[in-house]
Formats: sequence, structure tokens, C-alpha cells
Amino acid sequence: MFPLSYTSHVEEHSNTRTNVGMQDLSTMGEVDVKGPGAERLLNRLLVNEIRDMHPGQVRYSTMCNEDGGIVDDVTVYKFGDEHFMVVTSSGPREKTAQWITEHATGMSAYATDLSGAVALISVQGPRSRDFLLSITKETDLENQRFFRFSQGVVNKTKVLISRSGYTGELGYELYIPAEQAAVMWEYLQKSGKEFGLMPYGVAAMQSLRIEKALPLYGPDMDERRNPFEIGLNRWIRFDKREFVGREALLQIQDMGLNERWTGLVLDSKVPAATGDRIFSVADIATLKEKMFTGSEAGDEFDLESAGELVGEVTSSAVGYSVEKTLALGYVRVTHTYPGARLLVEVNGRPTLAKVVNTPFFDPTGIRTRARGPRKVENQQ
Repeated sequence: MFPLSYTSHVEEHSNTRTNVGMQDLSTMGEVDVKGPGAERLLNRLLVNEIRDMHPGQVRYSTMCNEDGGIVDDVTVYKFGDEHFMVVTSSGPREKTAQWITEHATGMSAYATDLSGAVALISVQGPRSRDFLLSITKETDLENQRFFRFSQGVVNKTKVLISRSGYTGELGYELYIPAEQAAVMWEYLQKSGKEFGLMPYGVAAMQSLRIEKALPLYGPDMDERRNPFEIGLNRWIRFDKREFVGREALLQIQDMGLNERWTGLVLDSKVPAATGDRIFSVADIATLKEKMFTGSEAGDEFDLESAGELVGEVTSSAVGYSVEKTLALGYVRVTHTYPGARLLVEVNGRPTLAKVVNTPFFDPTGIRTRARGPRKVENQQ
């Protein structure tokens, strides 16, 4: 288990947005896929297209079951036409590795779960490029584009460096041999001091990714949910003739949705919990008067009388960069228009909420794709 925070999760969040944050993400899985049929296998398992990838490129996709439910959301790294690596989510990593292995039978490809042998350290923030330029050899990070990877050397250790992350900031993910993880962590922490590097834990990861409305496998999606419901349908390539779940997803597309993963701003200083209920509200003015004024103010309020049950919270956090309390959850599509007023159950009490567009922070993604001259003298 990784720490909830190292110091203050508020400080860790803010530092990642302004300097450099570092997180151990070694709970994620890595599956090596090789063989003449590797590309064909992955193109069949992923809803996104794989055949037009170039070596050194990273691609995001969901993997679905025959009913269109999400088995996992993954990133695929292409080394060559017969060599790929699939990086899985933390929660379902064993299930995902098994899913790939089982489908590889008879496909002239073989899958090897390397999760135990690979450590993953995420280095995120607007100064992450400057920092890594100062310590990395044998690669051109200066010109490395978003969702590309290269091989480099850090502290005499060969490292795969991917320009990607889970924070909405300029950032990199470093794949290193597991036996070098502790030494590398200490080296990065020491070398990054002058760049303001600070490790961050799970709490800051949650607030950072929720501000960007990045889903997490487990609370936000699983095999009961499909890519359309969570807004990942733009990565489905229906022009592929065959992939697992294609027919089911086409049917879902034709039939439409009952619920959609939706962003909410809460009128609360504390976040909601996963599973907290979301209700409609007919008359905001009357409700406010009943909830917050008069002799009954502060008394228990019957949520059931507030309106219809229209959804459920999956993730929530205080967004320290946007200075608002945020929530994400599945809401009946009739109530997902921006500006819609709803009630969310927070600690058993009704809390007013408003539907807003997502992501909450940096909606155009400028920070993730940061460019510009950042040349730093190599100190090694």
C-alpha cells in the first residue's frame, strides 16, 4: 500500500501543479506482448486502432468484454511490429494479464506478465522536463512529444521514459527494473530538490486526477459500465471490422444511454463518498428555505422527500487548484445538462450541487501539451 500523503496532501497537490511531484505507481501492471501475431491480437482486444502506431508511440484504449463492459483501460507501447507492452490499471492488473494471455492462444503471440519485475515512478509538473533534462542521458527529452516514449539512462540505469501521466500536467512516467526502484527513488528525490520536487501520495493523486475528470478503474468504471457512459467513446474505432465487444457497443450506440458520468460542483467544504446518492430537486428556493433557515435549520432532512434518485457519486475531492469541492458520478441523462441543480448526499445530509462541464481544470489541455524552450545544461 502507498501512503495517503507524505506531508500535507494539499501542499503535495499544489506543488505538483507549480513545480514537480513524484509518485510511485508500481501497483500498475505491465504485460509484454511479442510474436508475429502481437499486433493482430491487440487490435482484436482493444477498441482503439493499433495497426497505424509507430515504434516509440503510446496509445490509450479500453478493452471490453463481449457485452461492451470495460475489462480495463490501458495504454499500449509499441517497440516494433512484433513487440508491444500493455500497461494496465492497478486494481484489475492480474485479471487483465489473464485476459490478454487467454486471447493470445492460437494467435501466434505470447503474453508475459512483467508487473513484478518493473517499477513505475511518475514525475509530473511544469518543471518536470527541466528536472529530467538535468539528469537523463542518451535520449532527446527536449523534443519528445506527448504520448511518445524513449529509452534513456538515469543514474547509470536504463529507463523507459514516457511523456504521459495522470495529473493533467506536463509529465513523464519512468519504467525501471524493480530491483533499482528504491535507489532510483532516493536519487530522484535528492536530485530534484532544486526543482522543488516533492513526493505525493494517493490523496493528492485523487484530487489532481478528479480536477481533470480522469476516470479510475474500480470506483468510476468496471465491467458493468461501457465506454459511452463514461465518455471514452471517442477512442472506439468502429471502422475496424472486428474487435471484442464491437457488436454490443454498436447496439449501445444505437439505443442511447440511460446514465452518463457527469461533473458536479458541490456546495460543501467536504467531498462526497463513493456511493453517495444523487437526487433531483423540484424547487431550489423552497428547499433552501427548508434546509438552511427557520427553526428547523440544522435538523435532519429526509433526502427521500427531496426528489427522485437520479444517480450515484463515484469519485469526489476538494479541487485545490479550482478552489471548489468536486464530484463525479453517474447521473440519469435527463439531468446531465450544464447548470442543472441536484442534491447530493454528503455524510447523510443533503448538499446542493450543480452540473458543470468537465474537465474542471485546464479544459483545453494546454498544460499537458506544454511546449517551449527549456534547455538545461546536463549536470552529469
